Amino acid sequence: MRIAIIDLGTNTFNLMVAEIAANHSYKIIFNTKIAVKLGEGGINTNVITPSPFQRGIDAMQKHLETANRYSVTKIFAFATSAVRSAKNGNDFVAEIKKQTDIEVNIISGEKEAELIYAGVRQALDIGPDKALVMDIGGGSTEFIICNNEQIFWKHSFDLGVSRMYEFFKHSEPVTEFEIQKIDNYLREKLQPLFKAVEQHPIDTLIGSSGSFDTFAEMIFCRFHQEKTLDNKTSYEFNLEDFNKIHNLIIKSNLDERYKMEGLIEMRVDMIVLASLFTNFILREFDIKKMRLSTFALKEGVLSEITKKL
Repeated sequence: MRIAIIDLGTNTFNLMVAEIAANHSYKIIFNTKIAVKLGEGGINTNVITPSPFQRGIDAMQKHLETANRYSVTKIFAFATSAVRSAKNGNDFVAEIKKQTDIEVNIISGEKEAELIYAGVRQALDIGPDKALVMDIGGGSTEFIICNNEQIFWKHSFDLGVSRMYEFFKHSEPVTEFEIQKIDNYLREKLQPLFKAVEQHPIDTLIGSSGSFDTFAEMIFCRFHQEKTLDNKTSYEFNLEDFNKIHNLIIKSNLDERYKMEGLIEMRVDMIVLASLFTNFILREFDIKKMRLSTFALKEGVLSEITKKL
C-alpha cells in the first residue's frame, strides 16, 4: 500500500510518499516541500494571519493533488508549533478538512521531539554514547538527549527561527551588538537545556534536516563540489567547514545570500538566525562532533505508522 505523510511545519509543508510492504518494511518513493511561512506577521501574537492562512490551504490542495497522482490510499497529516500555538489553529485545521478532506493532527512539542528521535534513529547510528539532537523549526526548536537505545531528556522550546526573526528583526548584515543580544536571549531561554546537559554530558550534536541540510549543501558547493546530499541519510560535518560557512552567512546581507550556492530561496532570510543558534550550541556545550540526519519528523511518523499497520 502507498501512504502520504504531510508535516505542516511553520515555514514549510513537507510531503512524503512511501510504499509499505506486507512485512512492514517501507520505501520512500517521493519527497517534496512547499514554502508557506505560516508564522509570517502573526507568530508572536499567536495568530495565523490571512495571507499565510491562504498559502497553507493552497499548499495542502497541491499536496493532495500530488498524493492522488501517486495513488496513495491514506494521508497522515501532522501540524506543529505555528498551528498548535495559534488562536485560530483549530479554524485552520477545520478549513483544511473542509477543502481537502484531510484530517490534520495537531501534535504537542513533546510528541514532536519523540517523532524526531524516531526519524533520526533510522537515518544514522547514534551509538551508545549520549548525543544532543537539535531540530530547528520555524516556530519551535526541539532538543533531545539520547543514544541509540533511548531518550534521556527532551524539550520543545518556542525558539523557532520565524519567531526569532519577527522578534529581533536584525540588520543586514547582522551586527555584533545584535549577535550578543541573540546569544543572551538564547542563554536565558535555554536554561532547562543547560541543566539537562549538566546531568547528561554530550560531545556530539546531531542536526535533523532543515537548516542542517542547507549547511551541508553550502559546504558541498563551496568546498567539495563533487559531493551532494542526494540519497544520503546522514553526513558528518567538518567543524572547520561549518565555521567558514557560518562566518560567511553572518557577514552577508540578504542580496548576497540570494546568490550563495546551496542556499535555497526559502531559507535566505532566516538562515542567519539558524546559523547563530547552531553556533551558540556548538560553543556553549564545547561540541566536538556535528552530524546531520536528513530524516526528522515525517520519517519518525512513518516508522510509527509501519509498526501499527
